[in-house]
Amino acid sequence: MNLTISGHHLEVTPALRSYVTGKLERITRHFDQMVDVTVRLTVENQKEKEKRQKAECSIRVKGDDLYAESAHSDLYAAVDDLMDKLDRQVVRHKDKIQSHDRLAAKHLM
Repeated sequence: MNLTISGHHLEVTPALRSYVTGKLERITRHFDQMVDVTVRLTVENQKEKEKRQKAECSIRVKGDDLYAESAHSDLYAAVDDLMDKLDRQVVRHKDKIQSHDRLAAKHLM
């Protein structure tokens, strides 16, 4: 798995990098066949401070690309929300793959 963590208008500190990789372990526990993971953390210059911190992630898996983004006033909260969204997508993708495998085996009998 190739992991890329980049920051836009902010410096990715070692503490932030370890927080993101720790949260990604939760996703790899469900599905470990990820080819490429790209996380982008940004701070936007908006007048409203509500959704200024933004986290985006794209995961390339065999046969599909998963993408999610989250915005929050706190970057760590945005990462938490992002990982919740990605976790649901990965579980749904895994279920879809397994259901197709079971259907193919059923037709062979």
